[in-house]
Order: sequence, then structure tokens, then C-alpha cells
Amino acid sequence: MNAKRSDQAHTAPTRDAILSGWPASQDLWIFGYASLIWRPEFDILEQHLTQVQGWHRALKMWSRLNRGTPECPGLVFALLSGGSCQGMVFRTPAKQVKQTIEQLWFREMPNSVYTTKWLQCPTPHGAVNALAFTLPRSSPSYTGNLSPAQYQHIFQNASGRYGTTLDYAQETFHSLKQHGIHDKALEALLQYAKD
Repeated sequence: MNAKRSDQAHTAPTRDAILSGWPASQDLWIFGYASLIWRPEFDILEQHLTQVQGWHRALKMWSRLNRGTPECPGLVFALLSGGSCQGMVFRTPAKQVKQTIEQLWFREMPNSVYTTKWLQCPTPHGAVNALAFTLPRSSPSYTGNLSPAQYQHIFQNASGRYGTTLDYAQETFHSLKQHGIHDKALEALLQYAKD
């Protein structure tokens, strides 16, 4: 990874900033921790299990479009600071970086809720800087701590343009498990859907 990408590791790159300075011959790495694992929607040249430090997966972001509505908000995963997170890192082809970034922004940033970051992802061939979608706790989209009753209500009722929060959470859990990732926190949350 060139120096320019490494220098950006602690900034929040915008779509335009990424595209304006992207070398034409350089592939793009993307870190997936939830639906990007089971529905990437971009071409993949290479993928690896990986673990990022300083961030963890949490079902603590309000979704008023993809998995809920303004009247009945749903939930989606976010990367929150602290801990570590197992996921997948994907290498996408240089010739499709513009298309890939445009698709990612349409899908992940309809309301510009995430903060993008370059995160170091170990691979069998060495560490790479990968684009990731994180959430600051200061964001109005951060739920804070929800009660079991709140999770139960959301799992039973919330649905948006891509389906229900429950389907999303279950699909993510099963996909993680298929890749050998056991998310105990998510497994515990899904128990609320059975009550």
C-alpha cells in the first residue's frame, strides 16, 4: 500500500477525495463486518478472514431506510471504537474503483451516517489498508444501550427497503458462522427474537 493511503489511515475520506487521488493501477481493499460479507455487490479478486483492532461490530445504529422507517426505525451494524472485530477483507480491481465506490456510497451512505476510515487488516500476505464504515458514538444514528424489550420490538416490527432488521441480523449471524466467526454478542441479541 503506498504512502498516500497509509497517511490517510486516521482521516475520514470522502467519496470525492478517494476518487480524485486514486492511482489508476491500484486495487481497492474493503473491510466487511456485516452485510458486505454476504452481499458484497462488487467484483472480488481476493478475500481473506481478518481481524481489525480498536473497533468492534455492534447492532447499535438506527436504520430509517434500509431496515426500518422513520415511524419504526430498525437497526443495522456499525463499527464502534474499542475492542476488535473479525470480518472479511476484499480486494477489488483497480479498473472498477470508481464504480465500486459509487455503489458503496449509494448502499452504505444514503444519509451519510457512517464515518469512513482506512483500517489496517492483516492478511496472509501482509497487512493492507482497507476502507471501512465506522460510527462515532456522538452520531444521532448511534442507539446507545437498548433494552431487551426494545430489541424485541424492533425484531418483531422494523422493516425497510432491504427487508427486516431481524432477517438482516440473522443473515449476518449465519454468514459469520459459515466463515468460522462466532459473534456471541449477536447470538445473545437474537435470543430476544424468540421471546
